[in-house]
Amino acid sequence: MTPAGTAPADNGNLAAKLTQELTRLEKRDWELWMIVGISGVVGACILLCVLFPSTFLQGGEFHLETTISRRFFFVALTLLMLLNTYVLTRRAELRRVRRSSITNTIQSELIRLQSFTDPLTEVFNRRSLDEMAARFISRARRSQEPLTFLIVDVDRFKEVNTKFGHITGDFVLSEVAGLLRSSTRGSDAVVRYGGDEFLIILANTSQQNAATVVQRISDYLGRWNENLHLDNFPLTVTVGMAGWKDGETLDEVLDAADQDMYACKNAKAAKPSS
Repeated sequence: MTPAGTAPADNGNLAAKLTQELTRLEKRDWELWMIVGISGVVGACILLCVLFPSTFLQGGEFHLETTISRRFFFVALTLLMLLNTYVLTRRAELRRVRRSSITNTIQSELIRLQSFTDPLTEVFNRRSLDEMAARFISRARRSQEPLTFLIVDVDRFKEVNTKFGHITGDFVLSEVAGLLRSSTRGSDAVVRYGGDEFLIILANTSQQNAATVVQRISDYLGRWNENLHLDNFPLTVTVGMAGWKDGETLDEVLDAADQDMYACKNAKAAKPSS
């Protein structure tokens, strides 16, 4: 499954790389045809030089009287065959290079995407965060649109590993990542920020509208708990939110979201149990 937020940018990068490579090959193809054209012109000039002196006009008609030596004939024929062989060989080579370039570009892009993807949760990993956030921030700065960061922490995750085992813990993380993807759009990004923490980057979204996403996550998680995936252990998450402001660094906005998340956790802990 492709992580949220990859399609527009990554497909654009892949298309740009393929276009650049195919343009380069097309230029080589045109250069090859120029060689053929120039060779044809040179050959025609040589032929005219041989035939023109022996041309004379008689009775309103052109007459050609010329003699070509056997050596000249075979040399010309050999050169023509070599030229055709060269052209055909080069064109076949260009076709192979074109196919290889397309295949290698696609494979390289897939490897790059895999290196930025967390294998367990199939969302972006921490390694991709700087590049991804820079792209979102640059877009928000140009368009003057709001940008909101959410830090999502899985509550009592250590208890999940202790009580149900690490395999179940991995299952829970994968399920939470799926819920977060379902709660966001394709233009957003979901990143595995830490062991049991996720980061969501919401493009063109104010903090007020981001609250709708937080509520959607809570609703999806509530329905997930109704299916009793964890026996007598309702799974909950705590979400911290921060809006990016122009001039603010990534570390600053993440620190603000982190502080908001811990403030929400403290508020939960202080709230009396019902």
